[in-house]
Amino acid sequence: MNTKVNEKNALEIESLVVKPAKLEGSVKVSGAKNSVLRLMAATILTSETMAIHNYPATLLDAIVHKDMLSVLGKTCVVEDDILFVKEESGLKNKLDWDGRSIRNTLLILGGLVARTGFGAVPLPGGCSIGGGSGDRAYDLHLMLLEKLGARVWEEDGYLCAESKEGKLTGADIHLPIRSTGATENAIIAGSLAHGVTRIWNPHVRPEILDLIDMMNSMGAQITVFGQEHIEIVGKDSLRGTTHTVIPDNVEALTWLVGSAVTDGEIEIIDFPYQHLEIPLIFLRESGANLYRNNNSLIVKGSKCYPLEMSTGPYPGINSDMQPIFAVYAAKALGQSKFVDLRFPGRYGYATELNKMGLDSTVDENLLKINGGNQLKGNTVTALDLRAGIALTLAGLFAEGETNIQDAWQITRGYDQFINKMNSLGATLHPTYKK
Repeated sequence: MNTKVNEKNALEIESLVVKPAKLEGSVKVSGAKNSVLRLMAATILTSETMAIHNYPATLLDAIVHKDMLSVLGKTCVVEDDILFVKEESGLKNKLDWDGRSIRNTLLILGGLVARTGFGAVPLPGGCSIGGGSGDRAYDLHLMLLEKLGARVWEEDGYLCAESKEGKLTGADIHLPIRSTGATENAIIAGSLAHGVTRIWNPHVRPEILDLIDMMNSMGAQITVFGQEHIEIVGKDSLRGTTHTVIPDNVEALTWLVGSAVTDGEIEIIDFPYQHLEIPLIFLRESGANLYRNNNSLIVKGSKCYPLEMSTGPYPGINSDMQPIFAVYAAKALGQSKFVDLRFPGRYGYATELNKMGLDSTVDENLLKINGGNQLKGNTVTALDLRAGIALTLAGLFAEGETNIQDAWQITRGYDQFINKMNSLGATLHPTYKK
């Protein structure tokens, strides 16, 4: 029997105390954060009912997005792991929102102008990557909307877009870099445009394919030509559908590394093998003992050895995975090296890990970690989502207690995080904001 989810379990966490523990047991991977937010934005494209299964209901970013959809006139109901999105009284085309912002507002803007001819959203916010090289600009989103025939401007804290003809027009969009967000926005905006839209140099990754699968089931006509281009034949309207979110590959990697660094044994259920082939090669070659079992992965009795890697577009190592691999390197005896080609300088988390005794240095865009030192608990800060999970994993094999400030960042991307960790034998004590 379906039951409504109690979102009190997803209150923002102010701080989190982590004690040493060995992770053991089984854990199921939730729906992907980097997919479900895009799927939620795509619900704007239809007035019909959408049912999204494997919905990670306690993700803070998903809760924010659900509330944004409600402000736009959608009715959102969560039952078990299903999100139902209905439209009973029309869609508003301005997002009057004064709560915490997320960058997914850019996709909301693309959906609004595609369907109604006009959209206005608060200037985008979200995860400023700790220690990175500056703001994550949205110039590519402006470029693609203008290519599709929209006029785009800023006004009173809002980013606005209006179609000159009342409807977008298909065009060729050449992306200078393989941007995930710009690829997604071009797919969403192009789906209801007149004519054909082609996205050249797209970033084709599992979450984008998940978005395309759902939109095609809504009646869109989207074809992927490898990493060369994506073709979208615009439709007059899209219908409702039922769709299941893919498992979160970064969460799956988190449990894998958590088991390895604590010398535990975990069975990870719904493990997305096909989306983690490259990371699994690195981990196998670096001492992780992995056993495949139908739809699960068993991690048992691993040895952590140094590794060298660079991040890059899929199928390479996702930049979000880099802080997790760095914790693996902290446990390994010897020097590991990391280069982040997507977000140069994304090493702010290493400064926080250094407070726990990590020996790391940054030389331009090269992070060097001399692993094998015993880490010690300290008070540290989650500069962003992935920094927060890296600090949590490090706290599991550090001496004493680790107190993570701004730990709410972690629950932006991990569903049922405290419950899952504690079920595996961890001892996590959260303090909630009043």
